[in-house]
Amino acid sequence: MAAGFQAPKGTRDFLPEDLVQRQWIEDRWRKVSINHGFEEVDGPTFEHLSLYTTKSGDGIVSELFSFRRAGGDDDYALRPELTPTVARLAASAVRQRPLPMRWFGIGPFFRGERPQRGRLREFQQWNADVIGDPSMNAELDLLSLLAGTLERFGLRPGEVTIRLSHRDAVAEVLRSLGVPDAQLHEAFTLLDRKEKMTPEAFAEKAAPLGLQADEIAKLDAVLLSAGTTDALCQTMGNLGLDTNGLEPLLHLAQPLRDAGLEDWVTFDPGIVRGLAYYTGTVFEVHECQGAERAIAGGGRYDELIGLLGGPKTPACGFAMGDVVLGLVLENLGRRPQSEAILPRPDCFVIDAGGRSDAVRQLLRALRGAGLHARTSVKTTRNVGKLLAEASKNRARFAAILSDEGLDGSIELKDLESGEQRPVASGELAALLATKGHADNSGHSDS
Repeated sequence: MAAGFQAPKGTRDFLPEDLVQRQWIEDRWRKVSINHGFEEVDGPTFEHLSLYTTKSGDGIVSELFSFRRAGGDDDYALRPELTPTVARLAASAVRQRPLPMRWFGIGPFFRGERPQRGRLREFQQWNADVIGDPSMNAELDLLSLLAGTLERFGLRPGEVTIRLSHRDAVAEVLRSLGVPDAQLHEAFTLLDRKEKMTPEAFAEKAAPLGLQADEIAKLDAVLLSAGTTDALCQTMGNLGLDTNGLEPLLHLAQPLRDAGLEDWVTFDPGIVRGLAYYTGTVFEVHECQGAERAIAGGGRYDELIGLLGGPKTPACGFAMGDVVLGLVLENLGRRPQSEAILPRPDCFVIDAGGRSDAVRQLLRALRGAGLHARTSVKTTRNVGKLLAEASKNRARFAAILSDEGLDGSIELKDLESGEQRPVASGELAALLATKGHADNSGHSDS
């Protein structure tokens, strides 16, 4: 490749120390999902463009990487999210599988937007969905999975929070402030962008929707009271607004307490989620103190599977990307050093007798036994220097071969304790295995 070529804007290169960080995140996503009873699914990295325009309209095309194969007739798009793919899979699967289905997926996704902090054009994302359960158990399963995952990354309530809302309750708040039904969708879109706008810009966009200065002040007061359901009800009562419309949100409170999730959740009618397919409960995960984008977001989408040709099926899900999560973990000092999670060799083979043939045979035997084994490419036979290299590679043991090769005994040195003893070559692999070898994926579970 010609010198000077750079990765495309909004994408990332991953050297070993970078890739291990991404894999460390993905490992935790996968392990917690499985522990919570979710099964892994996946689909193609590109879909028919109509999968995204069917619900969101042609306006979404500008946000996608869409294309048509030379000489072809079909329009495609690189997937910007997994929910439409999950809904497409579920449209046929719900007729053949017991419900509810609890699915998760991890993979690359693409957005044709201007890159900025926390938002790239290519990123890794974890998705989790509960399909076929109309009850609150779907939300509780997902919120429990979210809280368990945040804990697995060392995050705690008070550092991050799950901001929970319900689109029906938000619609009632907006109606009580004078927004007509015909303009609720526009109001949702505006409210979703409110935190990114100046008060003046928001007021200008809100006026045509029926929100004048007095109504905006009341809306701000409601949003500032986000926290508990009692605080929301008290604020709305003080403003003369009907609290009956909050019922879809209020009925979540006790089940969350019963599930032990109360400390993780903030009731926040400012959360509406911009995507048109959400139909009920919506939520986002945010730092309590910080300016990063949402760490995760999702909600209930009870109509999407039916829209894509399946039977009417309730569904709820969320997604978490690796970019913002990585930034938050870095901000809070919870991201491990790459050196601590890079693959750790079980054994570093040292050639002290000039027997490269024996080294290759031993490496083959160790690797065939499922062990992670390395050796030096240096020509030196200085054991001290080679042991230093073994330690730099973070090997657990060093196997030192003499000029007798595999015909003699091998000196096995424990690089943590310093203990050294002779071992027969045919016993080495079994001995290392009984001592418990390192995870070959290279990632500790800490």
